[in-house]
Amino acid sequence: MSTAEDGRRTVVVGIAGGIAAYKAVGVVRALVLAGHDVHVVATDAALRFVGRPTLEAISRNPVHSDLYEGVAEVRHVAIGQRADLIVVAPATANTIAKIAAGLADDLLGNTILASTAPLVLAPAMHTEMWLNPATQANIALLRERGVTIVGPASGQLTGADAGPGRMAEPEEITAAALAASGVRDLAGKRIVISAGGTREPLDPVRFLGNRSSGKQGVALARAAAARGAEVLLVAAHLEVPVPPGMQVREVGTALELADAMREESAGSDAVIMAAAVADYRPAAVAERKIKKDVTGDTLTLELVRNPDILTGLAAGREPGQVVVGFAAETEPDRDRLLQLGREKVARKGADYLVLNTVGWTDGFAQDRNTVIVVSRAGDIVSEAAGSKDQVAHRILDLLS
Repeated sequence: MSTAEDGRRTVVVGIAGGIAAYKAVGVVRALVLAGHDVHVVATDAALRFVGRPTLEAISRNPVHSDLYEGVAEVRHVAIGQRADLIVVAPATANTIAKIAAGLADDLLGNTILASTAPLVLAPAMHTEMWLNPATQANIALLRERGVTIVGPASGQLTGADAGPGRMAEPEEITAAALAASGVRDLAGKRIVISAGGTREPLDPVRFLGNRSSGKQGVALARAAAARGAEVLLVAAHLEVPVPPGMQVREVGTALELADAMREESAGSDAVIMAAAVADYRPAAVAERKIKKDVTGDTLTLELVRNPDILTGLAAGREPGQVVVGFAAETEPDRDRLLQLGREKVARKGADYLVLNTVGWTDGFAQDRNTVIVVSRAGDIVSEAAGSKDQVAHRILDLLS
């Protein structure tokens, strides 16, 4: 099947019979939210772990499982022929063995054999099964054939067991799938993304900082790379791993971040300021630890304002360069939040401003996010809610 000009793909998600099948719902949902036409092919065993109605509601398409359904339309090969991408999550040891051997005793096996589309497998099984020489040989063979293997991770398994064999998280599987599928609408583009939170030292021990973990910025970098962009990540005290092979420039303070973003943005197609920046820094930094027996019961700090990095990037943008800023607000009222965002994007001159509400338990260091994106004209151009990887792709849709 030919791919639509807008980048929409026909994606088959195969689900094998393992306890990790429940996580396949997240993979299906992420691919749907990324704008693709998703069809689930589940084994009979898989449907004992996760229900057909759930998968149909999330995928927005009927679930296929019976090899003898739709015989008149030769469905057992038609699904594979139409696919632009096939993702199997979870891929059990049994399913991996059958794919490696070219067996087709169920609809999933037929679909894979009848397709020339990229194939992505997310293994999930107990540690002993994953480390078994037969499974390792099958994985090596599939990799030689060009199959993308995502994971498995090491962690808690069924019951009290732990070790390698845990299925990768849906966000990681989705990112690998989009990369394998050839959805490279940002190919040839250079994007500079900041992530994390700056820290302003008081002395060699203490600092003024914020609660940003860098998850959203890293998700943006991962998603942009998966879509073909050359990404430079400017990282300020990240609490999450950096995607393998990515260019990274580490910074600490707001002044260091400002210098890095100014230097790295030169020649880039887009700049995304997702890092949380300290508005103020101490006027003076103590060379030694501040001692309470010296300062007494109170401590007065003099703070000076840091430069507005986003305003500077917008003012100095090169022709054709897109500048995207983030604004973390504690305002719970949507109308008031939008008013704050519109005033801020106009004042700073960015092309887009991503608004997200934060609080004691929202936004920072969480796996999910809810955002509203406004343009420089004040229009709402996008809204997204879900995992930070899903939100990242919705933001990047504005660039593509």
